[in-house]
Amino acid sequence: MEFRNDKSLRHFSYTSKEKYVNQLLDAVGLPANLASRYPHELSGGQRQRVTIARSISIEPELLILDEPTASLDVISQADILALLNELRKDLNLSYLFISHDLTAVKQLSQRIMVMKKGNIVDLFPCTELFSEQRHDYTKELIAIF
Repeated sequence: MEFRNDKSLRHFSYTSKEKYVNQLLDAVGLPANLASRYPHELSGGQRQRVTIARSISIEPELLILDEPTASLDVISQADILALLNELRKDLNLSYLFISHDLTAVKQLSQRIMVMKKGNIVDLFPCTELFSEQRHDYTKELIAIF
């Protein structure tokens, strides 16, 4: 996938914008015909993919993802996490992933920061999630899941 261009989307002609939108939809696994649909006509997973497409349209280096799978069914959650992993590799993206779902955090994250009441209580590589050297609050969160 290649989205980088010397021009921003607003400088394209209508035909070029349409092509770019189709490329974005394709990048998130949606057919081009969804571009003309209203949000209420889409499933939750499709709406989340459209949101991701809109986010990558500005060619960011960092996306802040606040509970991106919270309202989705288990299958859609897995699909969205797989898509985010794929886009991270293809577009060289970084994510700040905010979630209470430790399973999702482990699937998407390389490093994990645990906060309690606005303070950082733990920071570690994802591979050390279940280490005995975790903060007590981190251990409590792990015990819940």
